[in-house]
Amino acid sequence: MNLKILYILLFFLITICQKNYAQTRDMIPKEFVESMQPKVESEEWYPLNHSKNEFSVKLVKDRLEIEKFKAVDKCELKIQGGTLIGINKGEFGGQLIFQPNDSTKQAIKISKGNISFIFNYKDKIYFITSYAHQVFSTGGLFELERINNDFIFKLLVDFEDAPFAFTIYNDTFLVATFENFYIVKDFKKELIFKNTFWYSLYPNSIAVLNDKNIFIGMRSGIAKVDLTKRTLKFYKNDK
Repeated sequence: MNLKILYILLFFLITICQKNYAQTRDMIPKEFVESMQPKVESEEWYPLNHSKNEFSVKLVKDRLEIEKFKAVDKCELKIQGGTLIGINKGEFGGQLIFQPNDSTKQAIKISKGNISFIFNYKDKIYFITSYAHQVFSTGGLFELERINNDFIFKLLVDFEDAPFAFTIYNDTFLVATFENFYIVKDFKKELIFKNTFWYSLYPNSIAVLNDKNIFIGMRSGIAKVDLTKRTLKFYKNDK
């Protein structure tokens, strides 16, 4: 290859990389500083784990917004005739119930267990369970079906860890668990990152701009995932 052409290609490659980096850096507020991923239970990790600052992420018109996270212990989904209500009390348990619109009718208890998410997807109903306490962590994705006044459910995906943050992007489920990161396509899970630095930093939200810019809110900062390169970065805010 001509040396001049090689230099031109190299120049364009560097320019594209710089542009992509600048785009990402412009999205993230300056108070969030790219940092080394701390080793779990190291001196660098403990202050992050004990911090009272927790951040959630969302996209508004392709702009990343980071806010202080406010924990909730209930999720809801309105369906025909009433509302599905999922309760998550952490180590104290939870449940999934159906509350009829007709106030003269009693609520129907569907399932025990911590319910973190209830959602519609392609005209079907799904829910995600999550439980993490000390060294035990588990959770799963379930399909819920209503037959007359009865509800039945079946397990589709066992995460073998507690899902804490979830979103749907291009028909793919993105799930940040207590210490891992999964993608689920056609209800088949793929483990992308295992034993991550965010163990006990409690991921709480996921915002997706594209495959290169996936942001996860958590205690003490945010993470950025690039699925094209399978890379993970940590942006710390310990103020």
